[in-house]
Amino acid sequence: MATGVTNTPGTTDSPATKPGPSAAAKRAAPPASWAPAAPEAPAAPDFKKAMAPFFNPPRDPVMVDLPELGYFMIDGTGAPDEGAEYPTTEFQKSFAALFPVVYTIKFGLKPAGVVVPIMPLEALWFTNADGSFDMNVPADKWGWRVLMAVSDDVTPAVFDGAVAEVRRKKGGSDALDRLRLERWREGRSAQVMHVGPYAEERPTIERLHAFIAVQGARPRGAHHEIYLGDPRRADPAKLKTVLRQPVE
Repeated sequence: MATGVTNTPGTTDSPATKPGPSAAAKRAAPPASWAPAAPEAPAAPDFKKAMAPFFNPPRDPVMVDLPELGYFMIDGTGAPDEGAEYPTTEFQKSFAALFPVVYTIKFGLKPAGVVVPIMPLEALWFTNADGSFDMNVPADKWGWRVLMAVSDDVTPAVFDGAVAEVRRKKGGSDALDRLRLERWREGRSAQVMHVGPYAEERPTIERLHAFIAVQGARPRGAHHEIYLGDPRRADPAKLKTVLRQPVE
């Protein structure tokens, strides 16, 4: 989705500095008041392993069927490219807001023997009223939804307790206020692994859409990206990004 914007995630360049979790966030341990001592039916501890096929497609497009999952979500609009200091855009601030909450949950549920894996950062991109994405629309007109998948152990009560704890310790923010836990089933989708800079995604996206047409399907809804590399540390030529498009 290259449109000339540098370091943007979506179609052109991705968040060239995706926020990683801070040491303070990793150490955050919530009080036991909202963290159950022993969940009645904890989710399987291999949630990350179960999700692996959806996060590791080949470099040739394939079809998958995504189940209903719980997600952290924050919606917004505008270009995701960054400035000299990070985070500078609402998109980046939204990504950054996820980590204190997910690490608070991770360490809060650990005493109960519940494993809460930290899943990759994801984003949906859309420009049209039907939720579809047009690569030629200027980046400042893009709509986005940042995502992080979570296991079923992250219940609404656990989520609310963790958000309250983060707000108590770190203060509030617009991004934290907009953060929600929601279930979503993406369903039948085509996906492919893009290896290389975010700015060079367009040919891979075009191959993905050509594959969809060959399958007798058509795109449905937003363009979806899953960021497996850290652009602050990785060689841009080796960055891995899952490009996914729901179909009908």
